[in-house]
Amino acid sequence: MGPFWGSRWDGFGPFMMLPMMLFWILIIVIGILLVRKLWRERSDTQVPTVSKTALDILKERYAKGEISKEEFEQIKKDIE
Repeated sequence: MGPFWGSRWDGFGPFMMLPMMLFWILIIVIGILLVRKLWRERSDTQVPTVSKTALDILKERYAKGEISKEEFEQIKKDIE
């Protein structure tokens, strides 16, 4: 018996597995893209830590009305 008399699926194994392999590759790629998107969104929402100077804090306090103009001017002179 020659090679054509065996099982009728002989030689088709790789082709039968191809759709399943493509399916799993697609699932993995979608998962990677989703993780990257979520990671990027998470890193975009984080506020960068920038250290404020004493003058920045003083200006904020004055803008909020926590200190008067005289106090602002005096403290500004002290820190400069």
